[in-house]
Amino acid sequence: MSLPPPHPFPEPFPEPFPEPLRKFVELFNAEDFWESHEVLEGPWRAGRSGFYHGLILYASAFVHLQRKNAHGVGAQFRKARVALENYAPAYLGVDVGEVLERCAAGERRVASGVGPGSWAGWNPPRLELRPELLRGDEPELDAGEPA
Repeated sequence: MSLPPPHPFPEPFPEPFPEPLRKFVELFNAEDFWESHEVLEGPWRAGRSGFYHGLILYASAFVHLQRKNAHGVGAQFRKARVALENYAPAYLGVDVGEVLERCAAGERRVASGVGPGSWAGWNPPRLELRPELLRGDEPELDAGEPA
C-alpha cells in the first residue's frame, strides 16, 4: 500500500494566499464545514468576491450533508457549481475544475435518490492551495479587496 503524495507545503498554508482563504481551507480540510464557510462570509460581504461566494456555497453543501439534508446538499452543490464555473480551471491557487467535478458528483447522487445518510463511502474532499495555480492578478490578492 502506498502513501498519498505529500502536500506541497505544510499547513497552515504560507503566503501568497489571502489569510481568509488559508483559514477556509484549513477548516474545510478538518471537516469543520460550518466554520470554514463562516470565515469567508466577512470578506465576501466586504468585497462581493464571486469566488469566495462559490466556496461558501460549496462548504454549505457539506454542512447539509452532515445534517443529512438531501435537498440542501443538491441545492448548494448546484449553486456552488454555477457560482464557480467562470473560475475554472483554476483560480487563486484552487483547482476549480476538481471542485466542479465534486459538485456534479454530489448533484448526481442526490438526483439518483441516494440519501445523505447512505453516503458513508463518499469521503469528504480535501482542498489544496497550489501556488502554481495562481494567476497573480486575482483581486482577492490585493489587501482584502476582492472583486
